[in-house]
Amino acid sequence: MEVAESVGVRELLRERPTFGKAEVGMLYKLLCGNQVAEVRGEIEALCAEIDATSRPSKTDLVKVGIGLYLLGKHQRADQYLSRVADDAVACYHHALVLTALERHEEAAQKFEQAAKLGYDPIECTLRRAGALRAMGRLDEAEQTLRGTLPEGAKRAEYSYQMGCILADRGDTYGAIEYFERAVDMDPRHTRALFALAGEQNRHGNDEEAIRLYERALSRPPFYLGALVNLGLLYEDVENYAAAAFCFRRVLEADPTHERARLYLKDIEAAERMYYDEDAARQEARMRHLLNRPITDFELTVRSRNCLESLGIRTLGDLTRITEQELLAGKNFGETSLREVQELMEMHGLRIGQNRHLAQGPTPPIAALPPEKRPLLDKPISELQLSVRARKCMTRLNIATVGELIQKTPDELLSVKNFGVTSLNEVRSKLDELGLKLRGD
Repeated sequence: MEVAESVGVRELLRERPTFGKAEVGMLYKLLCGNQVAEVRGEIEALCAEIDATSRPSKTDLVKVGIGLYLLGKHQRADQYLSRVADDAVACYHHALVLTALERHEEAAQKFEQAAKLGYDPIECTLRRAGALRAMGRLDEAEQTLRGTLPEGAKRAEYSYQMGCILADRGDTYGAIEYFERAVDMDPRHTRALFALAGEQNRHGNDEEAIRLYERALSRPPFYLGALVNLGLLYEDVENYAAAAFCFRRVLEADPTHERARLYLKDIEAAERMYYDEDAARQEARMRHLLNRPITDFELTVRSRNCLESLGIRTLGDLTRITEQELLAGKNFGETSLREVQELMEMHGLRIGQNRHLAQGPTPPIAALPPEKRPLLDKPISELQLSVRARKCMTRLNIATVGELIQKTPDELLSVKNFGVTSLNEVRSKLDELGLKLRGD
């Protein structure tokens, strides 16, 4: 967006008698700088004045409506811009607000109206195609896009919208090609950057995803979905201050944003916890030791066979069973018990020391009703979990629902960055399928 003139916040929002394309560009420039707080304060003051009068000026309604949109406050922007009927700039930005609110049919009508009022007809048509696509009318959206040729193809928005259509049709690589073309044409195209960041995130390329999200969020309008995703990525690389900043920015724009509120609560709780690095290393070593298989150690054939028949596979299993339970096993006598005791003592362990942590047996798959069994092979990706929960599944090598329900809540909570919010999300998804975690 080219802006030749430079003005101050108060001059722009208080002294300009009109508010058209040039003024929108000036406001955009102010928000790209370090004057976001000043703009926000002036906008809020104007809102208070408008709310206190029964007949606010059209110019003031346009100013605050567009300002709130650029600040990411879409619900409030809709309240002010919906009161302006015959202004092309207001109509166009109201359509953008309706798009952000996912009121796509209304948005399509507003883009058409904005063009009739004199706003850039090519831009309005490209954006209207996006609204049609969002309603699932892909063929009509593509036809609308192609109706802008050849002029439309010279714009980054054309490539972005075409990329979205291909993505909705399942052509990921074709979509990425168009998104990259949009960014080549306009390095500041926020939504194309956001789309590319999402693809990198889905493919596990966290560093590139963070870079793209940061670019997408460096300029207004501010997209709350991008801020949430960036916050989760920051959290995943243990940059908790940056993650908290992202979630707070979301809550500034939308205090009712439940996910951001819960994620921020998780981070603040984690920051209050005492973290002992030496203890953590010791815990990791102990976990590795307890997971070592019995077959790693020299035992007699009888002892090994007896342990196998009892379902004892690791040293950890031996810490969760009593000596009496071992002796109750077929052919497991005092000689075998002494042999196992010596093995455990050699590694600083005792039989039964973690008996209090023992979990009940995993419910057999065969006990599930026949109609539920096909769900066990359902890929985890089909649960549509959040970024944080998906990363937990990856760390635990969980690929199917069947593998997930074999895990206990404590096992999930032990994974890095997996908190109560994510646990409740997983429980909710399983509950929709009529399934539960082990121990729930």
